[in-house]
Amino acid sequence: MRVLVIGGGIAGTATALGLHKAGLDVTVFEAHPDTAEDIGAFLTLASNGMRALAGLGATHAVTAVGFPLTSLRLLDSRGTETAHTPLGESADPALRYRCLRRGELNATLQGEALRRGVPLRHGVRLESVADGPDGVTARFADGTTATGDLLVGADGLRSTVRRLLLPKVRPRYAGQRVHYGCTRTAPAPGPDGSITMVRGSATAFGYTVSPAGETYWFAREGGDPLPAGTAAAPPAAARERLLTLLRADATPAAGLVEAAGDAALVTNATELPPGAPWRTGRVVLVGDAAHAASPATGQGASMALEDAVVLAKALRDLPDPATACAEYERHRRPRAERNVTVSGALSRNATGTVTARPAEPDARLLRQLAWDTPLSAVPPEPGA
Repeated sequence: MRVLVIGGGIAGTATALGLHKAGLDVTVFEAHPDTAEDIGAFLTLASNGMRALAGLGATHAVTAVGFPLTSLRLLDSRGTETAHTPLGESADPALRYRCLRRGELNATLQGEALRRGVPLRHGVRLESVADGPDGVTARFADGTTATGDLLVGADGLRSTVRRLLLPKVRPRYAGQRVHYGCTRTAPAPGPDGSITMVRGSATAFGYTVSPAGETYWFAREGGDPLPAGTAAAPPAAARERLLTLLRADATPAAGLVEAAGDAALVTNATELPPGAPWRTGRVVLVGDAAHAASPATGQGASMALEDAVVLAKALRDLPDPATACAEYERHRRPRAERNVTVSGALSRNATGTVTARPAEPDARLLRQLAWDTPLSAVPPEPGA
């Protein structure tokens, strides 16, 4: 089986690692001329994401970058600590939450794919898809084409694959602006390996300090969406609005944002409506292209990694692409869309707080992500 993966970001490269491990002929096509993907934001991989990496055989590569997070602190608007608990499966170093820049994770996964011999073509922008009974052909802006038995759309929230084949499915604003930044000069109180969530009077704020002394932070605030195309250094007015909200509370948040200066960005929290199609013909979507959620739960990258494992196992175990993709969707849709719903609810409540995932994952997820367990041995969720 030959598989074309459109998108060389986290979802696409992880999917390619899974498909290659399953013995399929896979090629990744990426529009950017290099690893790109790093607009300065950081992310956290939760324990479920780290467990998916283990299924892909990529744990060692990823734990070589970033740093582990082992506990979660909660502060109220007065800066008082209200909780401090272990985070996820912190007892196992391979499954601890991990904090890293988006670009670091992307480059690491791409490097691992190349090390395994997965072809990865940069600088090829998709223009059209021709889906037929005997194969699917991708045509690129440089005039080249590629034909396979299956095409995986892993090209993110603004997916070209989805726009071409499912034009009625469009992202929507989830009710918040999200700011990200890195502060290199202002110390932030808190124990090593901890991520601190602040329930502000008008914002939700979170930060963590790296071993190098850099403080990575985010802030979520309600309000009208930013104009289309706003994603780099935030306008002064957006920064001042955020600072006004943060200064109303006695927490470290305002000081961290002030000290970051221009080393910050702001974007809209965006999601895809649950119930949208994930597949058509010989095309299937993964990651944000299928089920983008607002960032409030911090599960976007981890959900993409789960998709990669389950799709690869389905294509490994089942006789044809159509059957495999239906089984992949049956197993993944309930969990992924639950994340969209929960994350959207947090985003529409500006002071909602991200909470730790239970220390013990449920048995169904464990079996879904265990590489040697066939999907036929994993009962889908009731109603799936």
